[in-house]
Amino acid sequence: MSVVDPPRDTIELRVDEEAGPSTSELIDISVVMPCLNEAESVGICVAWALEGIRKTGLRGEVIISDNGSTDDSVRIATEAGARVVHQPKRGYGNAYLKGFSEARGRFIVMGDSDATYDFRQLGELIAQLEAGFDYCLGSRFAGNMTKGAMPWTHRYIGNPVLTGVLNRFFGLKSSDAHSGMRAFTREAFERMELRCEGMEFASEIVIKAARCKLSVAEVPIDYGKRAGESKLKSLRDGWRHLRFMLLLSPQWLFLVPGISLLVLGMVGQAVLLTTGIRIAGHDLEVHFSILFAMVTLLGALAGMFGIFCRALAASIGLEPPSGISQWANEIFQLERGLLASFLFILTGAALDGLILYDWVSNNRGSLDAVEQAVFALTLMVLGTMGVFASFFLSILSVKTHAPRLVSGHTNA
Repeated sequence: MSVVDPPRDTIELRVDEEAGPSTSELIDISVVMPCLNEAESVGICVAWALEGIRKTGLRGEVIISDNGSTDDSVRIATEAGARVVHQPKRGYGNAYLKGFSEARGRFIVMGDSDATYDFRQLGELIAQLEAGFDYCLGSRFAGNMTKGAMPWTHRYIGNPVLTGVLNRFFGLKSSDAHSGMRAFTREAFERMELRCEGMEFASEIVIKAARCKLSVAEVPIDYGKRAGESKLKSLRDGWRHLRFMLLLSPQWLFLVPGISLLVLGMVGQAVLLTTGIRIAGHDLEVHFSILFAMVTLLGALAGMFGIFCRALAASIGLEPPSGISQWANEIFQLERGLLASFLFILTGAALDGLILYDWVSNNRGSLDAVEQAVFALTLMVLGTMGVFASFFLSILSVKTHAPRLVSGHTNA
């Protein structure tokens, strides 16, 4: 393992890999790369990274996080001057988390070991961190991209769509949210508390940088053709990114549609109960009353799912408590939820009681209060849903003590 030190070319430094990085040996830059059978390119990437560190005039190291390579990747990386750590548990995120846990630098640079990213340019990212930014993203679309380096489906459909969705959902202005070359300070890494094990890891960094209100910079970088066979599965990996973004932004999947449907359904039923709705000379009564009731219940269900997602994401550390999740964790109480739910149930039951009383008082004649009965049933179903939702939300809000998954100075 080589450590780049400005006054000297390289110096050999023995480190017990089982003991993890020592806080007494903190350096300036740690370049971390995941590796799975990248024998064709990992040596080149290590050499580029060492050269890039030298250009900065800072002290640094290169860490290869091997994810179970069966070729000569480990040997080549070691001979090129990298320190190799092993992560037997497969996964893009797992490999990076292991590498980050071994990193000793106050600045951490990440990038793939397939020769697509030119690590000789890492100084441009480090310069932004030295200028005061917490996180810097290398944008492939703002820099020079070698012809054929990225499939046209990724360049013109996949990446722009996923970046656009991420920008819209989380209020960002990124030009290349899924670039693999990034840099951040150790403090920023610890604040983000990254946890994802798979390809979602790339999205998690961008999202948590925004959620933690990190100062973010972008710089153009070059992007070339990869060496060897690509391990990306376009549809599967793209869906995993989108799924993760929806999980951490349930307002667009659940809350906004849910609240809209709930309001539409309740207003529709209220209008039917008061003035009625007449279109083209026809009164919209029973059938539309049932329709509005279904819309109301569907909206309430979607809204509950949105609240559950926010509370769950906060409880497992995927996002810091804020807004809805903070309300669920700090303000919401089971007793309050049950009280509100039972008020809905009792109100609906009272309305049904009035309908029954009116029917008996009229000698059990024709029962024409169908719209009122449907509205009463809607309230009782909403209340029942609220009871179960209150118990479930209370479970998610249980305070537990769990050790941090990742630490900047301890062995993973």
